[in-house]
Amino acid sequence: SAYIFPLYLYQEKENPKKRSLSSIMMLFEPQAEYVFKKPNLSLAVLEKLEDAFKKRPGPEQIFYYIYAVLYSNIYRTKYAEFLKIDFPRIPFTNDYKLFKKMSDYGEKLVELHLLKSSELDMPIARFQGKGNDKVEKLKYEQPPQSLLTKGELKGVVYINNDQYFEGISQEVWEYQIGGYRVCDKWLKDRKGKPLSVDDIKHYCMVVASIQKTIEIQKKIDNDYPKIEKESENHS
Repeated sequence: SAYIFPLYLYQEKENPKKRSLSSIMMLFEPQAEYVFKKPNLSLAVLEKLEDAFKKRPGPEQIFYYIYAVLYSNIYRTKYAEFLKIDFPRIPFTNDYKLFKKMSDYGEKLVELHLLKSSELDMPIARFQGKGNDKVEKLKYEQPPQSLLTKGELKGVVYINNDQYFEGISQEVWEYQIGGYRVCDKWLKDRKGKPLSVDDIKHYCMVVASIQKTIEIQKKIDNDYPKIEKESENHS
């Protein structure tokens, strides 16, 4: 089963024109078919937040806050067993400053994961070596002393015997989403194929996105215990 939780619900025009069978089966209807949207959020939650903050937060703010909470390693570890069997439950803070701070973290994460963040303009990884650019046998190695930069040990990911991506830390290489190491799986999905220039740029952006994600997750975990403490006091 698949579940979809859209942030907004779009209401159709009254007396919409009769559609053909082919248009009914379209995944997305033309935007002209809709006149306005409404947040797909519980009114009770909105009223509770408005009462606590003395103003009603926007739907996107709430979405970003939830996104940040779900990227807290503290949250994920504490509720790991529960998350295997049910939908996540999100604790909300009554402190607007903390809510805003978490929401800002969430917005940055969303921009990173959509690869739209300006922080990705400066690549962390670089593609090196001469060859056919084909992904053959992957191998992650710690670099020799000559590749040490700024006192940090950055790893090297070989895609074949002669070519590799440098500047990938062990932490980034081991980072998982959905049970898969992102940097490893992305390349394995292209095994036997040469990487295009766009592929190489995209992979470097993915590496930077993961590195920035890890940094933001650490900041989230610095503040998340305050939310947990509130929840315990209210229980």
